[in-house]
Amino acid sequence: MTDLYRLLPEEMEKMVTDMNHPRYRADQILYPLYYKFPKNISDLKQLPIAMRDQLIADGYTIGSAVEVHRVVSEDGDTTKLLLNLADGTPVETVLIQYPSSKIGGHPRSTICVSTQVGCAMGCIFCATGQMGFERNLKAEEIVAQVIHFANLLMQRGQHVTNLVFMGMGEPLANYDETIRAVRLLTHPRGFGIGQRNITISTIGIISGIDRLAEEDLQIGLAISLHAPNDMLRKRLVPTAGPHSVEDLIAAGKRYFKRTGRRVTFEYALIEGVNDSAEIAKELALLLDGNGSHVNLIPINPTAGNFQRPSRRNVLEFERILYNAGVNCTVRVEKGSEISAACGQLRTDIVG
Repeated sequence: MTDLYRLLPEEMEKMVTDMNHPRYRADQILYPLYYKFPKNISDLKQLPIAMRDQLIADGYTIGSAVEVHRVVSEDGDTTKLLLNLADGTPVETVLIQYPSSKIGGHPRSTICVSTQVGCAMGCIFCATGQMGFERNLKAEEIVAQVIHFANLLMQRGQHVTNLVFMGMGEPLANYDETIRAVRLLTHPRGFGIGQRNITISTIGIISGIDRLAEEDLQIGLAISLHAPNDMLRKRLVPTAGPHSVEDLIAAGKRYFKRTGRRVTFEYALIEGVNDSAEIAKELALLLDGNGSHVNLIPINPTAGNFQRPSRRNVLEFERILYNAGVNCTVRVEKGSEISAACGQLRTDIVG
């Protein structure tokens, strides 16, 4: 069985011509896939009945994600879905919306997609990391998450504007399928979203960062740093290597040099663990002259026994970095009350 959402446009053309049909039939499949959201082959009404029958006989399918559970934040800006993929595998996906700066304009609609069921990185403050690793998702299963929300947004007269690979799992540990999904979603004959509207987040797989830099893609890279020294980082990220901080800073520099895209370092602030003024100064010294951006993320409630710092301490940490010349912002969190924010995703139904 082959899911049509797995095929890049060039592969779709080859499939069509191998079936002895004109090349233009590929676009008669691609357009409805990404803009009409068919549920099965018989919905491809642009194709002759005989061709639809042939596709079915040859084992082609249209995979879709079935919504099992939906939770919406109090302000209505964040929607978390538990989706069952074609084989019944459950996965969580989140829509985060921000109002348009233009009167009557479309909101910025960001889909936070998952690349794995669970995660093997084991970060002690992350709900996904604590559920363990189950399996990698295929590219078409990643695409299915986006398509499900695209369909939902279309019904509202809205559209997907941004994608972040920050859901369940480590994207660069599922490298080939993640990159195939990116190419499917950015191809002008596929979903067609701009490459600069996509960010991949990684806990720090160096080989994956270097491979990504060579892909000739203009996507953003966010590296989860969380500590300015190896001892503290190893405590928070058990899979971290002995020189992970130095290695990550160097990999970020290589990525910027190769792509021209500024790297973001994500830093989850945990009360009494990595939020002191002394640690802020150590982080500032580490990133001095780096040219990167730091995204400070006050820790969200998870299964772990960790607390977010006070607002005063968060702003003091930001002030120290800023005064040292480090570009930084405090992330505006959405959806934490429905366990839809950073580090909170897992596949049990809550709320």
